[in-house]
Amino acid sequence: MPDFIRRRIEIEGIVQGVGFRPFVYQCAMRHGIAGWVLNDSRGVTIEAEGERERVEAFCAEVRGNYPPLATISRFAQRDIDPGGETEFVIRASADAAESRAQISPDTFVCADCLAEMRNPDDRRYRYPFINCTNCGPRYSIVTGIPYDRPLTTMVDFPMCPACRAEYEDPSSRRFHAQPNACPECGPRLSLVDAAGESVDGEPLARAVSLLKEGRIVAVKGLGGCHLAVDAGNGEAVAELRRRKIRDEKPFALMCADLDRVRGIARVGEKERRLLEGPERPIVLLEKRLPNGIAEEVAPRNRYFGVMLAYTPLHYLLLEAFESLVMTSANLSDEPICYRNEDICGQLAEIADVFLLHNRRIQNRCDDSIARVMADEALLIRRARGYVPRSLPLGRATVPILAVGAELKNTFCLTRADRAYLGPHIGDLKKLAVADALRDGVAHFQRLLEVEPAVIAHDLHPDYVSTRFAESFPDLPRVAVQHHHAHLASCLAENHLSGPAIGVIFDGIGLGSDGTVWGGEFLVGDANGFERSGHLRTMRMPGGDAATREPWRMALSCLWDAGIDVAGINWLGHLPAADVKLLRQMWQRGINAPVTSSCGRLFDAVAALCGLRLNVSYEGQAALELEMAITPGAAEPYPCPVVADEETLLLDWQPMLVAILEDLADQVPVGVISRRFHDGLAHGVLEVCRLLRKRTGLDLVVLSGGVFQNRYLTEAVSDLLVAEGFNLHRHSLVPPNDGGLALGQAVIAAAGL
Repeated sequence: MPDFIRRRIEIEGIVQGVGFRPFVYQCAMRHGIAGWVLNDSRGVTIEAEGERERVEAFCAEVRGNYPPLATISRFAQRDIDPGGETEFVIRASADAAESRAQISPDTFVCADCLAEMRNPDDRRYRYPFINCTNCGPRYSIVTGIPYDRPLTTMVDFPMCPACRAEYEDPSSRRFHAQPNACPECGPRLSLVDAAGESVDGEPLARAVSLLKEGRIVAVKGLGGCHLAVDAGNGEAVAELRRRKIRDEKPFALMCADLDRVRGIARVGEKERRLLEGPERPIVLLEKRLPNGIAEEVAPRNRYFGVMLAYTPLHYLLLEAFESLVMTSANLSDEPICYRNEDICGQLAEIADVFLLHNRRIQNRCDDSIARVMADEALLIRRARGYVPRSLPLGRATVPILAVGAELKNTFCLTRADRAYLGPHIGDLKKLAVADALRDGVAHFQRLLEVEPAVIAHDLHPDYVSTRFAESFPDLPRVAVQHHHAHLASCLAENHLSGPAIGVIFDGIGLGSDGTVWGGEFLVGDANGFERSGHLRTMRMPGGDAATREPWRMALSCLWDAGIDVAGINWLGHLPAADVKLLRQMWQRGINAPVTSSCGRLFDAVAALCGLRLNVSYEGQAALELEMAITPGAAEPYPCPVVADEETLLLDWQPMLVAILEDLADQVPVGVISRRFHDGLAHGVLEVCRLLRKRTGLDLVVLSGGVFQNRYLTEAVSDLLVAEGFNLHRHSLVPPNDGGLALGQAVIAAAGL
């Protein structure tokens, strides 16, 4: 007699809205299985009944051959009493007391949908919102869980009979595709002016025509709005810069396919995988010359930030262009615009026309940014395509809300043994950004159905994020030192418990001693740390002004080193009164905080070389110093380690002396930059060697915004690996402050 069994299977992960139930249904048909499958607020539940061998084969296929957009974080199964069912069905979603379902990120339009959109005989021909179970909006439209149409913004669009038939057909590619729609029943485009009045003509065709004329078009997309111009039109790009008040920071480009990207930039195999992956991030690629792109797109930069089209609308727009500038539509330092009622008003002084649609965006989500560094992918900004994917914590903890820091803010909410990083929000200097943080946290709490029991925040008492943490007066709060959070973030991402040597280089962060840190060698783990070494300290005359005016840091460092500044060739271009006042600040320590910041050291060297005396965006001086590097052999500048019983001091002063000598000898800036980077890398190696002798540790992690610098990161990595260190870096979590919230959450959990 055949051995009949019934098995209950509970699956957690990203298994809703990604075609998982029709996949299960089709597996059941192939294996002759009876029973049912449904979505619930934990994920997907299956009951499968049949001969034991058939059930085992069915379970193996479900676990090992699931749809491409799905991920499984838990697969639990147990045998139960048979129910005598004779067919397999897909049941309606069920509610449950505990919510653990994971929502899929927004995904790019699939090849099947693109083929239909380009087919004149298809009913969705040239429809800008075509999608199916395998592609389209997810996170940006979801309002709650389980992930069903009534709990998305698609509830505004009742399906026509044809779409309803697809939606209810288990054999259809659109079975339970929640954004399913067509021209008869779905979202539609509109083209309006700043007053919201319709612009004559078919919206898409008219928008393309205006782009060809050099106009600026605001384009509402998946998770927000872009500002678009023809990337080959220098006057249009320059006008966009003028209106957006964005002097030099690079703009992102969008191309329709890989061949077009290869026409403007160099694409290696790992860059290709990033570009063509389902997340579709902006990828930093080395420029080809000539490339046909306006110089104003990425001035004084060897790289373009390029993404492939990821919505049907993008593909339709790009039919007429080799590439378009597609930069986030926002006012300076504010979050990306995403609501129709706000887009026209906020962008009235920037865009000429507005290509909008009437599908509500529930959750704004900016474009992610990635690059390949040391032959591995690295996220620099984690947003669309990656959010709200979770990261494993290794153990369950009470719900913790970590609110990040002041710059590149993101938050993190934990549930059980998973950490959910929110999307990139921005710099918390304006009310609109702070509001975006509050709204994002509130939505994650609703989406995950979890209330935080503990709040983690930065040690700095004046950060907006710290004040936001204080708005939860009934909850315990944990203040986390900035660089300790960087260390813990990198350990957690790499599933390491430590302890480790943490090389943490960034701009600024409040240290445990009340000074400004930023060039740190920590030894520790999530439970605690020791500051075992750091860069020689310097003063920041004018405080925050020194981050905007690198010439201040150059003079401060020279004065600290006892070097005569009279020979600096750009000194005469500065007002003598300003230099005198700066000298007084430095001498008296008035509004001149002490810092060990590696970022400020980069600023000082960039200014000494005459590359950048003032900056228009964060990190500009350091970026241009890296971009100036020329290939070839050059002896690293000396960067010795001064050791005592407690702390190792990495001394940059001999490098400055050598740099001034090279400048006097008219050594090219590209050679000076290479020698500086290499000198710093060898200094890091020497500190790590000494710490290994003192601690016995060979585990090293690199974190902090300075490690977005490809040349330095690769130089440090090569040296450490060659010396036998067990080195780990970031990949899915940014090394900059966008990864801090994860570290804060892990440290708060360890403290419990």
